[in-house]
Amino acid sequence: MKTGWKILIAILCCLLALTASIGIGSVGISPPDILAILLHKLFGLPLREEVDAITVSILWNIRLPRTLLAFFVGGALAASGTVMQSVLNNPLASSYTLGVSSGASLGAAAVMVLGISIPFLGMFTLPLLASVCGLLTVLLAMGFSARLDRNMENQTIILVGMVLSLFVNALLTMVTALSREHLQQLVFWQMGSFSSRDWSHVAILFPVTLIGCLLLLRYTREMDIMTFGEEQALSVGVELKRIKLILIILSALLTGTAVAFVGVIGFVDLIAPHVVRKLFGASHRLVVPMAVLFGGAFMTLADLLSRTVISPSELPVGAVTALIGAP
Repeated sequence: MKTGWKILIAILCCLLALTASIGIGSVGISPPDILAILLHKLFGLPLREEVDAITVSILWNIRLPRTLLAFFVGGALAASGTVMQSVLNNPLASSYTLGVSSGASLGAAAVMVLGISIPFLGMFTLPLLASVCGLLTVLLAMGFSARLDRNMENQTIILVGMVLSLFVNALLTMVTALSREHLQQLVFWQMGSFSSRDWSHVAILFPVTLIGCLLLLRYTREMDIMTFGEEQALSVGVELKRIKLILIILSALLTGTAVAFVGVIGFVDLIAPHVVRKLFGASHRLVVPMAVLFGGAFMTLADLLSRTVISPSELPVGAVTALIGAP
């Protein structure tokens, strides 16, 4: 099948996943009603009499922002995983390998336990500090790697990242054990959830994901070369150390921002790149955007399952992605 047809089918599948996530729930909303409500909200077109105000409110204030947030989180994680696998030349590498999730979780735990609140940020104090802690953990891993290995070879970065991640997780376990009153909140956050998210979260995550992915696309040639190994990249003139640092920081920023808003959600960053490479080949100019689409659609469907399987209760979406992703 030609690549153009594959891209078209991928886009259609994404639209179907988004439509299913918006339409399925305790109150079913048909595709024509979804389209009518969107046209009404975006362009002021009149609604049919059959579409009541409650349905409009459910779609616009609850389902749509949650679905879009799930899509952007999945896309950010998938793009990050694609880049990390290429940069570190390891099929199991991800930003989580370098401690992003551990650092973000520790930052979030500190906010919850200590009750930290920055006045002008309010509810965004936790996401901001969690994202900063996740990024700082990666920078710390890179700093240690540079001290141990001047060339910052992949094996050194991965091993240092894993050790640092284990250390930060140990600190997180101690905080959790000593804060029994916050235990349920801490555990649930670490499993990931899109519950109670609104347009304000979408408004922040969308530009971060878009800008991050556009910046990554500037380095697709270097990523193509780096997949053949570090020696090959150096031999053709790639500034390996600088490019590697830029790409790892961009990936960590994408993952850290996503994790900070919804908690730790695994496997999307591992699954998406491999599936996309099998379907579209190895060129990162195509793999990165297609991974964003696949990761977004996958996360959207995982969130749909998490809120409908045992409705009206919810499963942590991280548990759903792990149950699907691990096999």
